[in-house]
Amino acid sequence: MSEATSVTDVPIPAASLPAHRDPNVLRWVGAYTASMVGDTVFFLALSWAAVQNGTPAQAGLVTAVSAVPRALLMLGGGVVADRLGPRRVVIGSDTVRCLTVLAVAAVLFAADPGLWLLALLAVVFGTVDAVFMPAVGALPARITGKDQLARVQGMRGLAIRFAAVVGAPLGGLGVAVGGAAAAFAFAGLLIAVSVPLLVSVRMRDLPADDASDVRQTTAWRDLVGGLRYVRRHRVLGPLMIAIALGDLGFVGPLNVGLTLLADERGWGASGMGWVLAGFGTGAGVAALLLTVRGRLPRAGCVAAGAIIPGAGAIAALAQAPGLPVAVGTAVLVGLLTGLSGAMCGALLQTQSDPAYLGRVTAVGGIVSLGIAPLSMPLSAAAIGVWGTGPVFAVSAAVCGLGGVVALCAPGVRRAELPK
Repeated sequence: MSEATSVTDVPIPAASLPAHRDPNVLRWVGAYTASMVGDTVFFLALSWAAVQNGTPAQAGLVTAVSAVPRALLMLGGGVVADRLGPRRVVIGSDTVRCLTVLAVAAVLFAADPGLWLLALLAVVFGTVDAVFMPAVGALPARITGKDQLARVQGMRGLAIRFAAVVGAPLGGLGVAVGGAAAAFAFAGLLIAVSVPLLVSVRMRDLPADDASDVRQTTAWRDLVGGLRYVRRHRVLGPLMIAIALGDLGFVGPLNVGLTLLADERGWGASGMGWVLAGFGTGAGVAALLLTVRGRLPRAGCVAAGAIIPGAGAIAALAQAPGLPVAVGTAVLVGLLTGLSGAMCGALLQTQSDPAYLGRVTAVGGIVSLGIAPLSMPLSAAAIGVWGTGPVFAVSAAVCGLGGVVALCAPGVRRAELPK
């Protein structure tokens, strides 16, 4: 039975409800939130178990190994999502993730197999993520109207912030109560909550021509066709370049750079936590704004215009004279970069043909998860040589260049969200 003809894939009326009032969208958001909280608990449990079973270097390798299959296979995952349908792929991948994590929890309750099992689990999780992430990106366009996609992007952002705030304490509680095994079991149960919710989500049918285009070609042609589609698109092509530059300039300073800055200024771990909380608060406000408003005019200009002052705030963060100023600056960074990121995500959703959304999301995922993390070791090495101030300034310039590229591209500059 194809996805277009399954019982839950009946057509949705053309006049969509506002996303925050649509039970169909809310079921998807609930499933996504449960899955993201489960992910957060999972990675905390993985880190804890790896530290308990090996050296710090080995623990770092175990926690990082999941990124390899995710980066290598994500373009193929986008093809799978477009060929099989995003709902089916998300249900299948969440089911596999749930069963895998629960199986490892059962093994850890019964024995102590060592690092090899944790490494295998990380590889499996990363492989499934390579399919899961493009499918998640392709789902919103199939459950609501284009005029609601920006609001859904805001709701998704709120879910991510909620998972970050709630997941870590839940994972810590699981470890405290029953060790890594209990935390893994808790993560598996949280991911399991998403499956029945996803099964109940109704899908829009693709136009007949779009649906047949994917099924009548080979997977390789689909992959090449998706890359060609992004490259030739007047909005998506330059927008991907802008996103890549923004992530390259943002990821280093706000990850390893912030840790080194807190150590340099004597803020300690608690001070770093306050700065991260400030960033999360700003990003959450940006997501809430998009959720409430649903649409901002001149979306392309907003996406480009917000990142440029946001880049300036990144540079200013390294010059903050004290912790309170650093926290306030982090709020500004989160607000501006969060707004830009949410608008870029909304434009990717609304400008893409739904038949290509899995592959478009995969390209964006490669940029964010494959290219941008390379800036972290480079930032750490550069800070060791030149200090935080110059490195944050260069990173801010790279990030701001993404906004300049977007403003210089007529397609992005004039892009609007649907009314």
